[in-house]
Amino acid sequence: MTELARITVEPREPLAAEVSRRLIDYLMSGEVQPGDRIPSERQLTEMLGVNRPTVREAIKSLGFLGLLEIRQSSGTYFRGTDSDVLYRLFELGLVLGERGARDMVQARAELEVIVAGLAAQARDEAGVELLRTRLTAMRECPDAEFPEADTAFHAALGELAGNTVLRDMLKGMRAMIQRGWVERTGAVRSRKVAYDDHVPIFEAVANGDAEAARAAMARHMDGASRRLMKALEQREG
Repeated sequence: MTELARITVEPREPLAAEVSRRLIDYLMSGEVQPGDRIPSERQLTEMLGVNRPTVREAIKSLGFLGLLEIRQSSGTYFRGTDSDVLYRLFELGLVLGERGARDMVQARAELEVIVAGLAAQARDEAGVELLRTRLTAMRECPDAEFPEADTAFHAALGELAGNTVLRDMLKGMRAMIQRGWVERTGAVRSRKVAYDDHVPIFEAVANGDAEAARAAMARHMDGASRRLMKALEQREG
């Protein structure tokens, strides 16, 4: 049985949340298959070096999310994951921490590129018109509403692409990056730069040019990711 590493540092978040994060890392490692029983509360307490009520609270949280199934007198079992479970984990920040920031930003960037290409391939008149409306909103909305308008443009791309798993995963990623890091670090770009980045994405999708859509999104994501990583490094430093 794979053992979990003890928690030896003072966490910067509630201890139960840290235990939840450790358990999620363990469950997502590939060593635990859906239907497998996980170590008991007593074993987890010994492995992690925390008290039993904390372990129990973490297990209940993951059970509520649908990741674990608690069977009375039998034990706790891994239920596996689906896109809805993953979205809720992202939304609640349980799979994120400073150590995972770079991985999250990179994953989001790669998926946005894929979605842009799919949107170009699947475009239709209604989808293009919706995307045009979202782009216009980015240009004309008040400054305070611009982040929401930016997110709405990307959400429209996700709808147009037609892949519900990618759509839902990116929805959670965007929410966590915006609320979890952008708002904490102030990693924002000028409104003009942000808007200008989205124009070639829209044009490529409207023209049905998947290659150009992917390239335009890659340029946009490269700049956005570099700004966020720089802000995170300054914050950690």
